Amino acid sequence: MVFPLYFWLLFAAAMLISSIGFKNYVWFISLGYGFSIAGEGLLMAILYGKTLTAGTLICCLLFILYGCRLGGYLAVREFKSASYNKNMTGEIKTDVPFGVKIAIWVTCAVLYVLQVLPVFYRLHNGSGTTLWTWIGAAVMLFGIVFESAADIQKNAAKKINPKRFVDTGLYRIVRCPNYLGEILFWTGVFISGVTAYATAGQWITAVLAYICIVFIMFNGAQRLEKRQMARYGDDPAYNEYANKTPIIIPLLPIYHLNKKN
Repeated sequence: MVFPLYFWLLFAAAMLISSIGFKNYVWFISLGYGFSIAGEGLLMAILYGKTLTAGTLICCLLFILYGCRLGGYLAVREFKSASYNKNMTGEIKTDVPFGVKIAIWVTCAVLYVLQVLPVFYRLHNGSGTTLWTWIGAAVMLFGIVFESAADIQKNAAKKINPKRFVDTGLYRIVRCPNYLGEILFWTGVFISGVTAYATAGQWITAVLAYICIVFIMFNGAQRLEKRQMARYGDDPAYNEYANKTPIIIPLLPIYHLNKKN
């Protein structure tokens, strides 16, 4: 499959923005992730400015909103949250070989471009705006609002009781509502491209990118569960909450992603 020039420009933008990870390799998948998506949304709006339709413009703006919100939230947490940095002490390696950093950098940049392909294909193929574009954009917006609400509710709960797990608000529905918000957003992105995929290769890359991000969210939830078990595992109230609240998908009876002792 041959990718067009604009694809490689998006890849170059993702490489440039995510290179912040050379300062701290975790930033490849945190700050670099959020701001790369925002940058790609802006770049697509610029590259296809003359052929943008209402729906594709909204999708590009939602990428910018999503990326700036996520990147900004992660930056505040990274630089101003003493409790977060304390909890992550020992979990973040500081002696990552340069070659490994290069591999992470390139892999992440590829993934970040693949994730926006549904909107890119709609723009590149000149597919305009269809009902699927609006449905996808609505789901994208809902995902952003959902994830933002989860972050706000968690911060509010932690201010009241920093040592207690959060089980209020959206956390009554699932234990990782922020990851659910991510999945909703990228589900909307995939939906927005339906009717725009012109070849089997475009379908395959769009589907693979969607599967990858869902897998990454479940992996993130699994790692979070490990940290929470280490911190709250001796608390009967937490165990009761964890055993009856789905970890990431509402109504789906998957309560744990790690083997219980």
